[in-house]
Amino acid sequence: LNLAITLYWLIPGSDFGLAIIALTLLIRVALFPLSVKMARSQRALQLLQPKLRELQEKFRHDRTAQTEAIMALYREHRINPITSLAPMLVQLPILIALYQVFINIFKPGTLELLYSFVPHPATVNTLFLGLLDISTSNKYLAIVAGIVQFAQSKVVQRTTAIPGQKNPTAALNTQLLYFLPIMIIIIGWNLPAGLTLYITVTTAFSILEQLYVRHRYP
Repeated sequence: LNLAITLYWLIPGSDFGLAIIALTLLIRVALFPLSVKMARSQRALQLLQPKLRELQEKFRHDRTAQTEAIMALYREHRINPITSLAPMLVQLPILIALYQVFINIFKPGTLELLYSFVPHPATVNTLFLGLLDISTSNKYLAIVAGIVQFAQSKVVQRTTAIPGQKNPTAALNTQLLYFLPIMIIIIGWNLPAGLTLYITVTTAFSILEQLYVRHRYP
């Protein structure tokens, strides 16, 4: 809340929508090293799928030996499967906190929670670019968020695909390709547009991250 209001005060025009975009970019830039590490780990795991299947077949009657062989393979290639979960675990409390901010920031008394050294605006302008009221739900922005999510899912699908290798999770990825955008639209339909704007911007940032990883680590 304090960071959002500080950005709102610093950005010319007193546009809280622009403050949300700036806050989102700050969060994603801070998490960028973790996110890149996660994407690299996911791609490395995908490359190891043939060897993993060989080990699973070789030790199918000995689960202990199978687990030890798989962990040895991970160590050999310096892969930590837990790494792929870290950015999601970090972003979850941030998303919950932002939800609370966007739900409560326009309620009377919320601005009284600001620290003493943070600017205390009398009111917060809820119009993004003078057009979109981010304090209420907006079905058009929810649809945009769904479209951006679809684009992000397509990029992930292409990024994780390994030429000449059959992806065992291809069916699941195809289902998620359409399921996630629909869920985003349904969820965003009734959320404050400020939170939907955050989802849209952070998803667009994820697309750029995936393209960077694909280019940097082919």
